[in-house]
Amino acid sequence: MNSVQIRSAERALSVGTWLIVAGAMLYSILTVTPLMAKHTAEGWDWTAPILPLVVDAAVVIVVRLDSVLARLGGDGGRWPVALRWMTGCMTLALNVADSALRKDLVGVAVHAVAPLLLIVTAESGLAYRRAITAAVIALDAQQREEREARERAAVERREAVEKRARDEREHAAMLAREQREHEARLAREQSEREEAARRAAQAERAAREQAEREARERREREREQQQRERERLEHDAEQRREAERLAREQAARRAQAVREARERRERAALLSGGPVNEKLPEDRARAIVHAAFGEGLPVRAAADLCGWSIGWVSSRYQELRDAKTTPTLEGASA
Repeated sequence: MNSVQIRSAERALSVGTWLIVAGAMLYSILTVTPLMAKHTAEGWDWTAPILPLVVDAAVVIVVRLDSVLARLGGDGGRWPVALRWMTGCMTLALNVADSALRKDLVGVAVHAVAPLLLIVTAESGLAYRRAITAAVIALDAQQREEREARERAAVERREAVEKRARDEREHAAMLAREQREHEARLAREQSEREEAARRAAQAERAAREQAEREARERREREREQQQRERERLEHDAEQRREAERLAREQAARRAQAVREARERRERAALLSGGPVNEKLPEDRARAIVHAAFGEGLPVRAAADLCGWSIGWVSSRYQELRDAKTTPTLEGASA
């Protein structure tokens, strides 16, 4: 059980106790006041509720102080016990007196319920509070022991971490010292090797300089020979390229002449048919229009030769002019 549950139980006990005390007080005042009024002198009837109020006030004091003492773990001695039992007996006697005087056993039993419940509640509430106080003390002690144990464990962990860090620092210092000694030894050995290498390098440098002079002279002779050979090869290659270019130009002129002659023959064959009265197939009509455009014939003559309309032939002429103009513009922009 944790502290929250203990506080909840204590709160439930306190609320229940005060509800029983309040109910018993109200019931006692309502029961005892008529009895006191019967046994009070004329003219003093208004004092009848005073006695039950005084007795119930004592009950309230007992319950309240017992709860405080139980919460603090204290003990008031014999007098609080005497006051608690005296107020309980007085409340019981006052509540059952009227029924007892009338020899009404049922009334005695009924009116004894509230006082007896109040007496038992006061005693059991005190016992409950003492038990709750003991439980709270035990819980506090347990929590304190757990806290001390956690603190001891934290201290032990901190000491272990510090010891490990100290050992690591000592180990690192030892490694650093060994590293410095090793580096110093390596530096001495390196300086000795460098001195020996320097002396060897001087001898090698003299021999290398002699060899470099001889190699440089040999490379100069070879470079001059290669330059002469390269110039001769470039001259021969230039002559071959010039001869190849002339041969390509002659071949291109011959091919152009052959192609132009073939085109002229094809146009002459297409245009030799004369005018027609019906439309020729579109492929043949386009070929005739292309031949007429190449020969420079007017649009009407081309329309008569293929049988298509002048508008259609004009559109094909425009396409051919555009196709002829486009390569020219591309060549100019290039």
